[in-house]
Amino acid sequence: MMRIKSSRIIADGKIAPGYIYLEGGKIAAVSTEELPYDSELDFGDSYVSAGFIDLHTHGGGGYPFEGSIEDITGGVAFHLGHGTTSICPTISAAPIEDMIRSLRNVREAMKDEKVGKAILGAHLEGPYLSPAQTGAQAGACITFPIKNDYKRIVSEHRDALARWTYAPECDEGGEFARFMKENGVVVSAGHTDATYKDMRVAVESGCTLVTHLYSCTSTVTRDHGFRSLGVIESTFLEDGLVAEIIADGKHLPPELIRMIYKIKGKDGVIAVTDSLSLAGTDVKTGRMSSTDFIIEDGVCKLLDRSAFAGSIATADVLLRVLTKEANIPLVDAVRLMTVNPARVMGIDRKGDLVPGMDADIVVFDGDINVRAVFLGGERVK
Repeated sequence: MMRIKSSRIIADGKIAPGYIYLEGGKIAAVSTEELPYDSELDFGDSYVSAGFIDLHTHGGGGYPFEGSIEDITGGVAFHLGHGTTSICPTISAAPIEDMIRSLRNVREAMKDEKVGKAILGAHLEGPYLSPAQTGAQAGACITFPIKNDYKRIVSEHRDALARWTYAPECDEGGEFARFMKENGVVVSAGHTDATYKDMRVAVESGCTLVTHLYSCTSTVTRDHGFRSLGVIESTFLEDGLVAEIIADGKHLPPELIRMIYKIKGKDGVIAVTDSLSLAGTDVKTGRMSSTDFIIEDGVCKLLDRSAFAGSIATADVLLRVLTKEANIPLVDAVRLMTVNPARVMGIDRKGDLVPGMDADIVVFDGDINVRAVFLGGERVK
């Protein structure tokens, strides 16, 4: 039995002093009582919370999640160092055989003794997206849902697949979304030009999440004076839709982050990095997927600076932005990165510090500098 001591434990929606008792990779107790223990770590007045959960990241530390098995484990290890103890390696739209190869690599990475338990499964971001909202996705690979392909992927690779981003307006009758829900895959509306009518079909078919709200998501349109809601407004209107946001303070300014939080509430938002493999590197310029880029102002931009090319954030950066810039209370900000993503993914063993849950823990100071990280009760930082 190991005991963690702190005067600032974030658990069950509050901050309080006490002890966390760990045994067998699980949380045995969170209490102010003195219970038997074999060793203790005293973190003083540092904050202790459940480990962060990042459902959308393309890599980090120079490691792309669409690369080799070693790339995937390297990227997971990098993000672990920043407090992310659960992660969905994200695979962008590509030729279907390339995406399947990446899924196989994710499956093998999940077996890694050191970091495998941090991988929830892959997030496929495409190829069933809107040609009008491709963003940084490979336009040549975008297609309407192909039943034989997605059924094959679920049949052969369900154990490596956690979520799938798609454009609801391309999913006739909600068939793709219903199939994914029936097979336990979380479907998320993203890179989409959908109207409210499309989004209603999506919700009724099992869609519960919107991928990076405001980034490649439609807004109100007019047709001969008649207005239709887009994805953004549909997300605000529908209680059953959770808003995923890139909370790096760049893709969305802090005041917009706060507005989304105000409208959707503390239970209706999750924060993700959507980070590139460039996160955590010293690279300043280069070429990625045939696109020239420059990194400045804490974000990756196109070389002509006309638009962003991706995020270079880590989980600790998100929490710093949410609390220090968007002025969201710390307990709620942590919730956006722990409880909420666990709930969206249907995971009942992660996301909070309560008895019986996995001992995935992050320790950070008042400036959100990560001091320690535990994965399954084992200290990895």
